[in-house]
Amino acid sequence: MAAESYDALIVGAGFGGIYQLYSLLKLGLNVRLIDRCVDVGGVWQWNRYPGAMSDTHSTVYRYSWDKEDLMTYPFTDNYLYRDEIVAYLSHIVERHNLRKQMEFNLEVTSAEFNEGDGTWTVYAGGKSIKARYLITALGHFTQVNWPSIPGQDAYKGELYHTARFPEHYDFKGKRVGVVGNGSTGVQVIVDIAQDVGSLISFQRTPQYSVPAGRRPVTAEERAMINREWDEIWKQVQSTTTACEFVEPKISAMGVSTEERDRIYQEAWDLGNNLRFLRGTFNDLVSNRASNITACEFIRKKIAETVKDPVKREKLTPTDIWNRRPICDAGYFEQFNRDNVDVVMVKDNPIVKLTQTGLELADGTRYDLDVIIFATGFDAIDGSYRQIKFTGRNGITLDQHWKDGPTSYFGVGVSDFPNLFMVSGPQSIISNIPPALESYVEFITGLIATAEKRRNQGGDIKKIIVEAESQAERDWNELCVRLGKGSLYMTSKSSFISGTNVEGKKGSTIFFMGGYKSLRERLSTCIQEDYKGFRIAED
Repeated sequence: MAAESYDALIVGAGFGGIYQLYSLLKLGLNVRLIDRCVDVGGVWQWNRYPGAMSDTHSTVYRYSWDKEDLMTYPFTDNYLYRDEIVAYLSHIVERHNLRKQMEFNLEVTSAEFNEGDGTWTVYAGGKSIKARYLITALGHFTQVNWPSIPGQDAYKGELYHTARFPEHYDFKGKRVGVVGNGSTGVQVIVDIAQDVGSLISFQRTPQYSVPAGRRPVTAEERAMINREWDEIWKQVQSTTTACEFVEPKISAMGVSTEERDRIYQEAWDLGNNLRFLRGTFNDLVSNRASNITACEFIRKKIAETVKDPVKREKLTPTDIWNRRPICDAGYFEQFNRDNVDVVMVKDNPIVKLTQTGLELADGTRYDLDVIIFATGFDAIDGSYRQIKFTGRNGITLDQHWKDGPTSYFGVGVSDFPNLFMVSGPQSIISNIPPALESYVEFITGLIATAEKRRNQGGDIKKIIVEAESQAERDWNELCVRLGKGSLYMTSKSSFISGTNVEGKKGSTIFFMGGYKSLRERLSTCIQEDYKGFRIAED
């Protein structure tokens, strides 16, 4: 069977892939988008677990590029639940007539660069697709980190991962165990605790969590957001987090204890994880002493909230706050329920699933009707390692990344021409939609420049866009240097360093410089004729 052929092939139908499709169609290219899932949504299509919600405010958890839609599309609360996000992305697809270029239920298994004609051949769902440009919008959180606990086949109850949840479920009156207490675990616990017969949270490390502050958005507030949108967007672009709040310039150690607690209390009352971490002081992720002041404040809040002293001790973190910040709609309050308990498994781990539940190392058994793995993801490069990418001279991406994933800007990889990653390894860690817009616009500009050169060259049929190896090395060195200045990289179990995945070597998989810095660096690259990328007829 002959391969389908396109100018560009996009893999992934989330925020990044949808905007990339729209942008390349505007260039007049023949574009196809494929996704292994059943419909648009990306990570939000997969993550249908109870309580699944964005922890970024709805004001900026959407596209900025369609301003008319920005002003009119409804959102009722300051956070969006999973179904609302999927509905929004579906709306965008229909509004811009993008669905006819999309195909679903196609999982990519391999992709090979053809040095002869400068194209990629992608193998997906039993067929081959050829394209001059391959753009991967695989998402940060799509490769499930499923624990390798023995006995899963023997377990007779309901077994789920938060990222592979059924559409319909009923936990009323059932004995439920939740393994993991990151963002997904916290959201699940809050959502189901009141309905289940009993709930046990199996946790390795106690969690720092702050209130989300979820509330309705009034008509007056929405009108104000619309009226002031241009200023809001300028503010977003000036931050490290790509969020709408002002980031301070003062250290937590630069004010009195009373003033510090007042600022923390104000952030606690307003709600939101990133606001608390980045909107209070400028050094909670870089200065250990400052970080400890935030930890002490949150520990006091846990002590005030959790009534049972045994539960309280288990739920109170003793480490610094160096994992992904999360927020909740009443997480610690759930443990005041008689039917909710917490079990520590760091020093007494789960060794196997039994027919009726699970067993710990000391032989303690828990009978459970439902087990939910909230064990997160093999973030970013995990999704790429599920596909065999073969570049120049038969080199695979796995081989190129044998010492850890590297890239140039999180977009290009040397020896893999015409492959563009929308926020791949060593991309920004921030609020996702604005960052994805920046990446898509940068990639679109690269391709537009290549197409202009190709079209001006008469009979040129082959054009190559490739990250230079020195540019990739320099970007990696920058990411590593910035990572060393971040407390995030001190965590022994975090997706930010890949250490949450059993057997995986930790590495620097994010650019820690912030959104403003990324935008400035991308802009400089463009002004210098895409310095660090080779655009050639080859």
